Amino acid sequence: MDVWRSGDRLLIQVRDDGRGGASLEGGTGMRGLAERLNAVDGLFVVDSPQGGPTTVTAELPWRDRTAGSATGKAPGARR
Repeated sequence: MDVWRSGDRLLIQVRDDGRGGASLEGGTGMRGLAERLNAVDGLFVVDSPQGGPTTVTAELPWRDRTAGSATGKAPGARR
């Protein structure tokens, strides 16, 4: 797994060496992830040719955890 920031985006990429053939069409798991990321201006990409390997990339907007907080704590952060 790789995680990095590029400008105002956070990227997460997971690879495996399986048989491939993963798709957003077959079930609800990956499709649900794609819908959730889309709801927050994110992107979910599956590259999984038959025979493998599979690479899944999630891209999210980067948000500074202290932005907009008068206390310096992220919204919902524990004290």
